[in-house]
Amino acid sequence: MRKRDLPSLFLYTFGFFLLWEWLRPIEQLTETDNIEMFIFFLLLSFAISFFHMKWPWQLIIKLVFILYSVNRLYYQEGFFQFRWLKAFITDGADNIVLLAGRHWNDLSNEFRTLLFFILLWLMVYLIHYWLLNRQRIFIFFLMTLIYISVLDTFTPYSAKAAIVRTIIAGFAVMGMLTFYRMTRKEKVNCDSSFLRRWMVPLAGMIVFSVLVGIAAPKAAPIWPDPVPFFTANNNKEGAEGNKAGPHKIGYGTDDTALGGPFIGDDSPVFAYEANGKNYWKMETKDTYTGKGWLASGSTLISYREEEFVPVTSYPETVETIKESARVIVHGKYKYNYIMYPAGIKMISAMEPSDPDGNRFVVDANNERISFFNNDQNPVVPRAFTAVYEIPKYKAADLKQTASFDSEKSVKDHFFYMQYTQLPDQLPDRVKVLAEEITAGKTSWFEKAKAVEGYFGKSDYTYDQKNVAVPDTNDDYVDQFLFETKHGYCDNFSSSMVVMLRSLGIPTRWVKGFTGGDFQEYSQDDTSKRYYQVTNNNAHSWVEVYFPNQGWVPFEPTKGFTNGAIINYQTDAVPASTNPQSTPPPVKKPQHVEKDVLKTPEDAKKSFDVKNILNKAKLTLKNNWKLIFLVLVLLTGITATLYRIRGKWVPYCVLLLYRFKKKDENIGAAYLILLNQFERYGINRKENQTLRNYARYIDTFYSTRDMTRLTAYYEQYMYHQSLPKGTWKESRELWENLIKKTIT
Repeated sequence: MRKRDLPSLFLYTFGFFLLWEWLRPIEQLTETDNIEMFIFFLLLSFAISFFHMKWPWQLIIKLVFILYSVNRLYYQEGFFQFRWLKAFITDGADNIVLLAGRHWNDLSNEFRTLLFFILLWLMVYLIHYWLLNRQRIFIFFLMTLIYISVLDTFTPYSAKAAIVRTIIAGFAVMGMLTFYRMTRKEKVNCDSSFLRRWMVPLAGMIVFSVLVGIAAPKAAPIWPDPVPFFTANNNKEGAEGNKAGPHKIGYGTDDTALGGPFIGDDSPVFAYEANGKNYWKMETKDTYTGKGWLASGSTLISYREEEFVPVTSYPETVETIKESARVIVHGKYKYNYIMYPAGIKMISAMEPSDPDGNRFVVDANNERISFFNNDQNPVVPRAFTAVYEIPKYKAADLKQTASFDSEKSVKDHFFYMQYTQLPDQLPDRVKVLAEEITAGKTSWFEKAKAVEGYFGKSDYTYDQKNVAVPDTNDDYVDQFLFETKHGYCDNFSSSMVVMLRSLGIPTRWVKGFTGGDFQEYSQDDTSKRYYQVTNNNAHSWVEVYFPNQGWVPFEPTKGFTNGAIINYQTDAVPASTNPQSTPPPVKKPQHVEKDVLKTPEDAKKSFDVKNILNKAKLTLKNNWKLIFLVLVLLTGITATLYRIRGKWVPYCVLLLYRFKKKDENIGAAYLILLNQFERYGINRKENQTLRNYARYIDTFYSTRDMTRLTAYYEQYMYHQSLPKGTWKESRELWENLIKKTIT
């Protein structure tokens, strides 16, 4: 096998083709260019192995080729101008430090290329080892088939031709290796004619099998295509993930199928400098489908940079605080949508900037702001300054609204119907619950605060993992309110919107980001702070419409607060009623609700049997596949352990009695020994005395241990006493007999 002959050349060639199949998808599926350089490195490495070049020369040739490739790809200086080599070594040292710190994303392209060359080097060595030393290649062949099959299933890569090539190369290599193993085992000296008599049928079989496989009719798949499931879970993520099923948290535009757990992601989205934290809006949705949210229409308004933003959330009569924030968007952000605080007035200092002027388009229906250049091509924002006003609401003004005359005009009627829309299939108990929560409340504001505070009950849990996906006949909100009571922001916010709409209060669903995490104080202005917002800050909340105050934000999600400024101090008792006294400040209704609801009865509810059963049902529903697999594995392990109990039970018994010292232990130990003999297959016959059975055991094992141990046991049974120290001697006899049954 170490000859440089034609069969060996075929083996190396087919090994090269198998390894090449691992490289083919890389250029298509990743940003890797110049793939031909890596292919040439494989050819060079296989050629060196085929000619059995001494290892120092192999090392020199491969290192020179790798350095030449790195120089050609990343450095403008010539290969023999060694200044680039110093920079490359310095870069390598820095990357080794990053590698040790597990900062994988910060590695330079030069270092990644070096690592890839080293990986290919190792793979060539392994294939050389498998071909020449082990003469087995099946595992690598199987892994290649699995690799290209997975890529063909879950990526755009088409592996139809790759499967055919892999089958041909793999079967050819395995057939040749089988031939060499047989001749070596039988010590047969084979000439070229003998080799041809083996190879010709092998080639014919491979060609025939491939042609039949291509020409044969293909049956339809039995299992459903898994790609839509994974695509749905990973492509679009919504406010906290919007596709049903496990997905990664982050902003996305598709909210049609809410529910299911999500995976955290601390990748930064943007950072901003401001006087304080703000919620950052991306868009609103107005149509609830029973499974998620849609925008009912689109009304586009175009405007230029530094012009007034045509998004109005409140009337001019509301008192405001003027603020501004400088926003820096992270490079991985992929949308041309602008994030903005409520009360946005103007966007300026956009980057990238267009010499002819940047353009913005606002969808007045969902309030999403899109960014375009002057040619109307979408542009991803990188930095901008947002000028906005923070509203200061008065509770007295908010409480003035108790109804809405939607028949004053066609516009009012359309607006009211749009923001109180609910699906016909919504279960009646959702409205019943909303009416129970708001019983005794008259104004819209009091009702909204009552519903907002309702989710502070201990019955509801903020949970990112154990979150249900509604079935075909389940309503997303109804399932959360009455069955699971586990969820994250989408569950809480959607439930509040639906309950308020069932009471006839115009409400909409808002998605965007929370205020992020404080990083440091601004170096230019110490009054401002620097905050960073990541995908983990993706969030959804609620806005309720009050005719005299506009859209007012509410935060029903447990553990979150939106920082809305509402002045409760102005709620004074009318002078005519009590002119002599000034009432104390009224607490926020949300806080009042939480204090009232935290009763001993509510605390006990979390331990109710019904609550426990609901949690168990939810866990079973979401993890039934894993539970079934665990049960199957446990059943198999249990059955196997029971079947081989004669092998391991004696060890446990020996360990147990090793630390017992009382002479009375001989009674139980002797009975255990009898059971072990039965498991071993030396059964005691009916009516057979212990002494006869002991002599039979001793004859079987050519020993007298069982007779002596039986004498001790009979003495103990008849006299209930033994000379002191008897167990120490008899335990040695007992252990010897137990060990004999093991062997």
